Amino acid sequence: MKIMKLFFNGWNFMRLLRLVMGLYILIESVRTKEWIFGLAGLFLSGLAIMNLGSCGVNGCQPLLNVNSIPVKKVIYEEVDV
Repeated sequence: MKIMKLFFNGWNFMRLLRLVMGLYILIESVRTKEWIFGLAGLFLSGLAIMNLGSCGVNGCQPLLNVNSIPVKKVIYEEVDV
């Protein structure tokens, strides 16, 4: 049951677009007997179903707690040449 929630939660436009494109490529590759494109269709459909992408599941989000790192104040001096 928990695995099914992973597959069916978090659908957005890009995930739906990847699924539609992957299924379209897969159907066209079977129709035209171009099996290499069938692998691309399986790949795109698999990415959409598993909610993966170039960053994984929310892998590219910035850190939410950026104030936890102390910031040192930098003092600059003007140097005449």
